[in-house]
Amino acid sequence: MRVSAVLSRGAAPSELVDAELDDPRSDEVIVRIEAVGVCHTDLVTRQRLGERPAVLGHEGCGTVEHLGSAVTGLAVGDRVVVSFASCGGCDQCRAGLPGYCAWATALNGSGRRLDGSPTIRVRGEPVFGSFFGQSSFATAALADARSCVPVGDVSPEVVAPLGCGFLTGAGAVLNVLRPRHGDRLLVIGGGGVGSVAALTALSEGVEVVVAEPVLARRTLPERCGATVVASLDEPMPSVTHVLDTTGRPESIARALALLQPCGVLALVGLGPAEVSLDVWALMTRGLRIRGCVEGDADPALLIPDLIRRYQRGLLPLDRLVTTYPLADLDRAVADQRAGLTTKPVLLPGG
Repeated sequence: MRVSAVLSRGAAPSELVDAELDDPRSDEVIVRIEAVGVCHTDLVTRQRLGERPAVLGHEGCGTVEHLGSAVTGLAVGDRVVVSFASCGGCDQCRAGLPGYCAWATALNGSGRRLDGSPTIRVRGEPVFGSFFGQSSFATAALADARSCVPVGDVSPEVVAPLGCGFLTGAGAVLNVLRPRHGDRLLVIGGGGVGSVAALTALSEGVEVVVAEPVLARRTLPERCGATVVASLDEPMPSVTHVLDTTGRPESIARALALLQPCGVLALVGLGPAEVSLDVWALMTRGLRIRGCVEGDADPALLIPDLIRRYQRGLLPLDRLVTTYPLADLDRAVADQRAGLTTKPVLLPGG
């Protein structure tokens, strides 16, 4: 199937190219992409791949266009959010924790199917694709049917980031930290993940503090009831829970210092692989540090829940999103880095 796709190659400018999608296998579908979020993981992967040509994108939303022969539960024309890939059969998947799938790395980050076959070609040559099981910086994506969550008649640009970034932030609050009314949550970083985490906690009646240096990213959480600060060095009360979205060692150290005894810190930010920790403080104050992948979420369960919250006015996801044409990936990234947008979303039809 011929598609238009955004080809990335290291630091070179992205380009919109003609590409060829493989035919869907029995358990796969082709989704006509209507919107796709831009996530920090796309940028980290682009840097990691160096000059290797790649079609990235892993927060796709669109309508099912072709079904594999064994696909059930989906129909042509269904609007779906495409989330991360998982096998469905390992212990973690069966336990409802597909983010920790035994095959997660190969399925989401190898650039090919699990059997090593490519899913997308440019100028007749295979390129890095199947990113998070989709590669949705394109007008259509080939995905495992298991990764597709039907979402009904909703705005694609609003719900597309639920495939990863918004899912991670909300899931970290609801599934991992689980603060209750009367607790105080500190969210470090007010990008897409942090903002949704803060808004989700506020919808649960939790007191929220957001630490974010960019003024524009502090506005919405503050209007929704959060306390906002520009820096962790500003005076603030102690907290019961912390979500760090930055991965910065200094932020993690400061978070631990701010936690009340028996408090918990959840980590979702990509940073250095090694960080120095005060083990004495962890032990004597009963602190916990918890890693978190994809919000510990089962997308088929959490995505519909978050959409219901949005539709009830409890989760204003639309106020986080700025849209761009598919060909403007680099401008969207530049605007995000400059603090001009919280969550850029590309529109293949734009």
